[in-house]
Amino acid sequence: MLDPAKIRQQFPIFSHYPKLAYLDNAATTQKPKAVIETITNFYEKGNANIHRGVYELAVRATQQYEAVRQKVAGLIGAPKPETIVYTTGTTAGINLVAQSFLEPRLQSGDEVIISYMEHHANLIPWQMACQRQGASLRVIPMNEHGVLDLSAYREMLSSRTRMVALVHVSNTLGTINPVEEMIAMAHEQGVPVLVDGAQSVAHFPIDVQAWDADFFVFSGHKMFGPTGVGILYGKEEHLAAMPPYQFGGDMIRDVAFEETTFAEAPQRFEAGTTPIAGVIGLGAAADFLQGLDKTEIQAHLKQLGHAAREALARIDGLRVIGNAENATAIVSFVMENVHPHDVATFLAEDQVAVRAGHHCTQPIMDFFEIAGTTRASFSIYNEQWEVEQLAESLARIQKFFSV
Repeated sequence: MLDPAKIRQQFPIFSHYPKLAYLDNAATTQKPKAVIETITNFYEKGNANIHRGVYELAVRATQQYEAVRQKVAGLIGAPKPETIVYTTGTTAGINLVAQSFLEPRLQSGDEVIISYMEHHANLIPWQMACQRQGASLRVIPMNEHGVLDLSAYREMLSSRTRMVALVHVSNTLGTINPVEEMIAMAHEQGVPVLVDGAQSVAHFPIDVQAWDADFFVFSGHKMFGPTGVGILYGKEEHLAAMPPYQFGGDMIRDVAFEETTFAEAPQRFEAGTTPIAGVIGLGAAADFLQGLDKTEIQAHLKQLGHAAREALARIDGLRVIGNAENATAIVSFVMENVHPHDVATFLAEDQVAVRAGHHCTQPIMDFFEIAGTTRASFSIYNEQWEVEQLAESLARIQKFFSV
């Protein structure tokens, strides 16, 4: 069984804040000592630029940097390291696919399908591509439980569909979408699919080959790694057919004033000096995750999510937003007559760290006719006492505002 107390000891921040109930993991996760030390060691003992130098530091840095592709490929079930592109995060990966893969293929009258629960990062890039090319953005509806309508989705797929972009786990509702099934439905029509794995890669077993995903994107900072680095997985044939997204150094094959030719994927998508230390730190995070049992992680999160929803249901005037049967430990809620930001501020005084607002999912807020929610999101180092601390603090807030 997963031992969150033991895992917690590997995260230095909790030695500085031992009473902190850190429940903002959907925004970013904390970093284990192994990741911090890896980044520090690189800067102290191995700092050099990559792909250029022939001296020892440069060679070693290049080897460390490139080795991370294999680690990430193993983490997500990718067939080979060449299908792993380093980006600055989930948002950058989605924009790359929208502009380099989709837009050259998109024409007036075409359609792109997304879901109602997408993060703005998996909505706006497709929206902008459709506007520029005269295509239509179509949205898979969801019900009041926060569950997508798969029947409607199947009917939406047609010969006009050029792309489907889906979130694996909703950052607001915690809903776990059946991405493998939805990919298969799209492929029946020959439609490629991008999966946003920002909320799932740290906690769920990912197998992009088994899913037959065309693209999979995620951020390092939400899987116990550093900020400023992320991953785009793409099928080899897709990456090979995509033109570069940005231009500059290290993504070229040959440059002349008359013409430039570009490197093969993935290097052609990594212009300039990339976040080398971040990539190497991401490799340490992948190693850390590979040492954990994803089945145990899911069981732990299921228990915490169930406990949190039960505890919050006992508080008068509090309503949980979204109650999908298949959901993880992300719990969004509203309190009667109390603004979400006020709830978060009061919780902070009790050392409970949560997020308040629309969580970059304004369409979800519009669907439920609310301005925003307070969100508690759990991870591997969270324990039952943090659920109790959250509930006790919310009960005091409810009592304070009901006087």
